[in-house]
Amino acid sequence: MILGIRFKFHYIAGFFFIALVTTALYLTGDNGRIIKQQNIQKEHKKEQTLEERTAQNGPIQGCDLFSGRWVFDNITYPLYEEGQCSFMLRDYACEKYGRKDFKYQNWRWQPHGCELPRFNATALLEKIRGKKLVFVGDSLNKNQWTSMLCLIESSISPYTSKSVTQNGNLFTFQATEYNATIGFYWSPLLVESNCDDPETHRVRDRIFSVTSIEKHAIHWNDADILVFDSFMWWLEPTMRILWGSIGSPDGIYKRVEMRLRRFEMALNTWSNWLEININRTKTKLFFMSLSPYHFYAESWDEKKNCYNETEPVFKEDYWGISTERDMMHVAESALEKLETRGIKFQYLNITHLSDYRKDAHPSIYRRFQEPPSEVQLKDPTSYSDCVHWCLPGVPDIWNQILYSYVMNS
Repeated sequence: MILGIRFKFHYIAGFFFIALVTTALYLTGDNGRIIKQQNIQKEHKKEQTLEERTAQNGPIQGCDLFSGRWVFDNITYPLYEEGQCSFMLRDYACEKYGRKDFKYQNWRWQPHGCELPRFNATALLEKIRGKKLVFVGDSLNKNQWTSMLCLIESSISPYTSKSVTQNGNLFTFQATEYNATIGFYWSPLLVESNCDDPETHRVRDRIFSVTSIEKHAIHWNDADILVFDSFMWWLEPTMRILWGSIGSPDGIYKRVEMRLRRFEMALNTWSNWLEININRTKTKLFFMSLSPYHFYAESWDEKKNCYNETEPVFKEDYWGISTERDMMHVAESALEKLETRGIKFQYLNITHLSDYRKDAHPSIYRRFQEPPSEVQLKDPTSYSDCVHWCLPGVPDIWNQILYSYVMNS
């Protein structure tokens, strides 16, 4: 009898022990799943942080200025006339160089749920009175800088003293009455390179110094507002990395194909310089996301590009097949890392809204340094510029968005 009771007791104890172990293992596994799920959610949140932060901290509470649609508006657009802008450059003067359809000038960006603040030149000049705003980057940033000057000139008194001067890579617009300066600094790779000549820079065998930026940075270190961009010049299949200064006999060179890694290395050098040298309490920092090119039309099986395109893409949430989103991620990652080091940026993600505008490039309607050959003339798509933008046009919208952030800062 006693033996039977002992057996039953051990049996029950053993049963509870097995149940306890099984439950513990289950809960451990479940906790593991919960922790994994939480980590995934954190990672997802981290991936969205840069764009979400820019939208949430935007000039209009609760409105993402980068999400919307293009609306035809021939009443209030264009914001200025091409022929009346004395600062217009021949690279963007499509009407002057023969473009006959002008609808590209009449499209207004309409964010979902709010209105994009209209550009007010006098308000901007008052905001930057006694200050310096500098665009730093490549010809797309120059495109935007030119747009900014045209927007300002069209809105202020014709008697206001204004001028543009050039000193090496730095082009400077000054509005004397406001003691305001708006500059553009040519530095297509941000770091030192063999493409740094502001006039003669069509170099196929591109070299960039992975360690040198000071030569450029000393020219915009004192700016109150900096607007950076860098993208198109990194798309060459191969480039040479230089450890040392351009022209130095002691430099070490290495040819590489990895464009994402090249871009990342240059942004690291740029980031390190900013962390050490930038005035964190004075200088407002902006980074423009990549400007999309349109070497193909909306239907990707057609052999054509932006030439003869007269309408935007109307497909909702459209992304072009050639939009380099992997390059965007490299830039976004660099900005995220800078934020952890105490350097705050506003990331103006104009890529998606610009991607719809396959109609707004100069194509053949611009100045060409060398006249097209007879062979090219037979096929206009072969020499169309599907990278830059006609003015008035898409960069005006970029500047309206930039204006909104500057005025809200």
